[in-house]
Amino acid sequence: MRIGVVGYSKQVFESDTALSLIQRAFDVIATKQNIEVVEVVSGLTQLGIPALAYQEAVRRGWKTIGVACRKALDYQCFPVDQRIIVGRNWGDESQAFLDMIDILVRFGGGQQAHFECLLAQEQGKQVIEFELRSICAIPSLTC
Repeated sequence: MRIGVVGYSKQVFESDTALSLIQRAFDVIATKQNIEVVEVVSGLTQLGIPALAYQEAVRRGWKTIGVACRKALDYQCFPVDQRIIVGRNWGDESQAFLDMIDILVRFGGGQQAHFECLLAQEQGKQVIEFELRSICAIPSLTC
């Protein structure tokens, strides 16, 4: 079973809340699906939701896979078990990412995360979505 995870990468969010949601989602998926081999597929970087999801996967002894475009290599990357680079620009990897996964879980996220959820639903994949509020670093701004 491959669980795709999308969500905030560079935005500021409540990481404790996000980690709790990730743990609950992983618990439910692993239990409900009655599976032994789980792989977490996300966007490769050591940022935000992907980093938290990868860390939780490693804690559980699950395999990690990073699917990203070449631009992701400009950021610190998580030491995933398997790295797949598709295209040069953000979004070029979306279809390859979706083709690899069985289920998609979204924790907050921006335009690309929401778009990937729509594509996954169109492909008949199960999609689980959690709203996670982005927090402004400057309170007077609207995020």
